[in-house]
Amino acid sequence: MSNFELADPRHYDYDLQSIYSAYIGHFQANGIPWYERSWGTHFASFAVFLSFSWPAMCVTDAWSGRAHVCVRSGAIDAFLKMIKQRHKEPLQIPPNIVRISPWEISQKPVRQVSDLLTYKKLHATIPAVALSAFKARVRSGEPKAIRELWAKRDKTFLAIDFEWSERNSNSCLEWGYAAVRCGHIESAGQWPPVPDQNYRKGHYIVSEYVDKVHNKHTPTHPWQYAFGDSLLISKSKLPQIIEALISSLSSPDSETVANNVVLVAHGIHNDLKRLEEMKIKIPHNMLIVDTASLEKALFTIGERPPMLDPTKPGQARQPGSVLSLENLLVSFTLPSSDTTFTHLHRPIVLPDCLLHNAGNDAFLGLFAFQMLMEPEHTAVPTTKSSRRPNSRSAVPFLGNFDALPPPVFPSMGGGGSPPHGSPKKNPNRNSMGPRRESSTPSPHQLTPPAYPPGHFRSRTSSGTGLHAQALNAKSLLPNNGTTSFRTRTVSAGNDLAEEFGAMAKERQRASMLSLNGNSSVGGGLNLSRSKSPRERLAAPEQQADGKKEKKRSSMMDFAASLRGLGGK
Repeated sequence: MSNFELADPRHYDYDLQSIYSAYIGHFQANGIPWYERSWGTHFASFAVFLSFSWPAMCVTDAWSGRAHVCVRSGAIDAFLKMIKQRHKEPLQIPPNIVRISPWEISQKPVRQVSDLLTYKKLHATIPAVALSAFKARVRSGEPKAIRELWAKRDKTFLAIDFEWSERNSNSCLEWGYAAVRCGHIESAGQWPPVPDQNYRKGHYIVSEYVDKVHNKHTPTHPWQYAFGDSLLISKSKLPQIIEALISSLSSPDSETVANNVVLVAHGIHNDLKRLEEMKIKIPHNMLIVDTASLEKALFTIGERPPMLDPTKPGQARQPGSVLSLENLLVSFTLPSSDTTFTHLHRPIVLPDCLLHNAGNDAFLGLFAFQMLMEPEHTAVPTTKSSRRPNSRSAVPFLGNFDALPPPVFPSMGGGGSPPHGSPKKNPNRNSMGPRRESSTPSPHQLTPPAYPPGHFRSRTSSGTGLHAQALNAKSLLPNNGTTSFRTRTVSAGNDLAEEFGAMAKERQRASMLSLNGNSSVGGGLNLSRSKSPRERLAAPEQQADGKKEKKRSSMMDFAASLRGLGGK
């Protein structure tokens, strides 16, 4: 078997042993005394039949998943041509030869099988070839293979999830898992698994990065594990914990038998990469299920109800599109308009928890996988009531300080209004400065009504709240509409004190000008009232004109005195 060549397995579709079996059955069914014919020596036994030297390879049937030692149709034609040339009698191809649809598409080695020993060696590779093909079928998300795996009820399905830093891919922030031991549940007479009772779960937070490293594009929520208690561990201990958990559930590695553990994740490529970076080796015979690929395959073949594309609002989802874990969970809550899926797709209410928490993602990933396998009988999990709320990364920022609920005063018995006599703050301002507007209003925020252009909002004199006044700004301008000025908004409390202080300064300035002799100039200041904006703009010009007039009069008096001296 050392001499071989590579060939396309898609052309090897006839089972070698079934060719011999089909001919023996064909001779018996048609009453052909093959043992009396000259060519009958080629069918004396299977070992003699193999002496023709058949080019064969071991391939897997795409439908049944079984491996076969197969040959090409051209090899059968060559065998019949040899019979006709040597014995001068033609033979037909029997109709009951086992024909398969090869699952493999990459080139494989071809062996020349000329004796029974060579056939036995090639046949001994069937379990390994079948396992390799089954692993690839499960990894690609083939619904039939995964359903067969789930229907056996003897595997342990382990869902995992990592949360990593966006800035440094070597920094693992969280790790979570959820596992269901189907063999143990089946032996106890309970099926299907109940997530609250039968899921083994855990959530680990790396202490070196907690509340210190925060992702910007995809924020994590380490303290919002909704299905149990989180554990703080050192980053050096995390690989040891993961490896111990996998080894406690898995069976020994083998080339012919699948492992007891089936690894489950949504978009599992990144998780496998993290395991490799942490130098955690998983058994080679472990099956891997990607729920994203599984759901895509189910939707493509029409085994999931029609739905809208979450990435393209208003458009129907097309076959081949992939859903995120969040959109996959949301799809379970939508009622189906197609009556074909009514008995298979019942809308559910998802548990109240946050994603991008490693423990929540792993738990809900395993729940989503079970929903895809048994949507009728799977129970919805419930969350644990006690969760730590004091993490900055665990509380979503709504983009507005005013979106937070009002403080609760003890004297009001839990009400949201301040006690009697407490000063009320301006809702347009907060303690940090001017109000910051958000492009997207918070769902918990009461948005004030929009005002049309040319209108403004001002405070009432009593200071009780916002008051919309329908005043056109153009009506406040002069007739020519060219002069610009600032309108003073009078508010209650301290704003009135500021206004009186400004008026006192204006009176003091006017009295100083009057003492300098400017009161006699046209357009003098009136001390009984505050100046208008026009008068404020004209005051510096009037003061300059008064100085010029005073200088001119003094020069005229000096000239008159000189004329008087000359006359004398």
